[in-house]
Amino acid sequence: MHDSPRQVTVKSEPMDALWSWQLLDADGVEVGAADTASATGAARPSSPEFPTQSDAESWIGQEWPGLLEAGIAAVTLREGDTVIYGPMPLTPLS
Repeated sequence: MHDSPRQVTVKSEPMDALWSWQLLDADGVEVGAADTASATGAARPSSPEFPTQSDAESWIGQEWPGLLEAGIAAVTLREGDTVIYGPMPLTPLS
């Protein structure tokens, strides 16, 4: 008895999407790679990409004071093009 060859289907899908933060100014307008400098000429912050949600959340936990000082009012967590949560304000709750 001969075994018939097994068919294997390989899906052609992109690798897992990377995690990043969408940075928003006080008006809710995205600040990022397209906006490399502010009106004063100072460099605008942008979010790196992260392999995991945990890495992205650790980064925002460390960087939020500097982002707030640079004019970022809120952030939205994204996995690729999918919004996971946000916008989340960077200002402390009173």
